[in-house]
Amino acid sequence: MSIETQNDAMSLVDSIYTRRSVHGYLDKPVPPEILSEIFTIAQRAPSNCNIQPWKVFVASGETRDKIRDRLVSNVKNGVPSNQDYKDRGNFEDEYKTRRRDCAFAMYSEMGIAREDREGRARAGLRNFELFDAPHVAFLGMDKGFGHTVVLDVGMYIQTLMLTMTAHGIASCAQGSMRQYPDVVREFFPGNDNINILVGLSFGYEDPDVPANNTRIGRDDISASVTFKD
Repeated sequence: MSIETQNDAMSLVDSIYTRRSVHGYLDKPVPPEILSEIFTIAQRAPSNCNIQPWKVFVASGETRDKIRDRLVSNVKNGVPSNQDYKDRGNFEDEYKTRRRDCAFAMYSEMGIAREDREGRARAGLRNFELFDAPHVAFLGMDKGFGHTVVLDVGMYIQTLMLTMTAHGIASCAQGSMRQYPDVVREFFPGNDNINILVGLSFGYEDPDVPANNTRIGRDDISASVTFKD
C-alpha cells in the first residue's frame, strides 16, 4: 500500500461499518490509478493453500455500456437465464424474515408499495442497468473447482468491497449478474473455463437516489455466535 493510501484511506473498522449496498451512482468513472491500487490491495485476500482462485473481469466505458445494454435487452425480451450455478438454496425462518425486511426498507425509500408490481419490476430492472454505475466487475472461478472454493472467492469479494469503501468508492454485490454468464464470456473471450458467481457494480454514490437512503441493521451477535469455555 502506498504512503498516500495509508494516510487517506479510512480504517478497517470504519470501512466495515460504512460499507453498504449502493443502488445509484454518479456519471463519474474511478481514475485508473485508483482502480489499480484497489484491485492490487484486494489481491491480498486469503485463500486455501494460496491458490487465489478468483477471476475478475472489470468492464468500464464502451464495454460496460454494451454489456449493460445486452443484459437489459435479455430481461426485457424474456431471454431465459443460463446461470453457471443454479442452486440458491432455500430462505426460511429468520433468513426469510431478514430478506423480506431488507426489501421492504428499500422499496419504502423508493416509494414502491407492496402491491405495485410494475414498480417492483422497474426496480428489478435497475439491477441489469447496473444502477448507472460506471464500472461492473464479474467474479468467477474455474469450472473445475467445487463449492468449497467459493469460500475463497467470497473472502476476495469482501476484501475488495472494503478496500473500495476505504477509498470512497461505493459498490453493490449482485447475484443477478450471474444470470447471463455467456454475455460476460463473449466480451471477455478466452475464458470458457470460468464460471461466473456474482457481479459487483461500483463507482461514486449518487446521494440523490432515494434507494441510497436505505439503512439495514444487523442482529445482535447472540443470533449467530455461540461462545463456550
